[in-house]
Amino acid sequence: MLAEFLSIILRSIKLDKSLYKDNKNFDEASIYYAILIVLLGSIISIIPNNSFLNYMNTNFNLGIIKGPTLKTVIISSFIMWILKTTYLYFVGVILFPNKKTSCDFRKIIILIAFAQSVFLLNLIVINQAFLFFMIVTYVWYNISLIIGLNIILNYNNYIKTTLLSLAPQIIFFLYILSLFRGANGVVS
Repeated sequence: MLAEFLSIILRSIKLDKSLYKDNKNFDEASIYYAILIVLLGSIISIIPNNSFLNYMNTNFNLGIIKGPTLKTVIISSFIMWILKTTYLYFVGVILFPNKKTSCDFRKIIILIAFAQSVFLLNLIVINQAFLFFMIVTYVWYNISLIIGLNIILNYNNYIKTTLLSLAPQIIFFLYILSLFRGANGVVS
């Protein structure tokens, strides 16, 4: 059981496509593995969060900034997991399905958790010098998610899968740019 759990994590980190192709990885035990991955990832996220808060304190003299409580971190991680799954299910399965798409909510929720395995590597962000690694793991997570979605939604098109996966981030980025444009008339 532990060997299977560690195998799922390592295969996800290695971007192994066979992880998402094999239906046995989405069986009954997989939802428990998914919950465990999200739980461990949320607990580990406290380490880089503290490093970031220390960086902000050191460089911008903001004073002591208290991070969120463990309960808040865990609850918000699970809420974000459900929201991301709901979005991907609605857009990928209901709005823009492929002719071969036959995927359920459960499979997508497990896929997202498996893709989050890379966030377990944030354990090494113990101080400010390693903060850049958080960006690397986030990009890595998105690549893993794109690979998995492309397989389970049967898109066979990485551009469509990338747009599906990154649309919320792109819209948020454009919104932030529009705020800067509205503030002074130009984007600088």
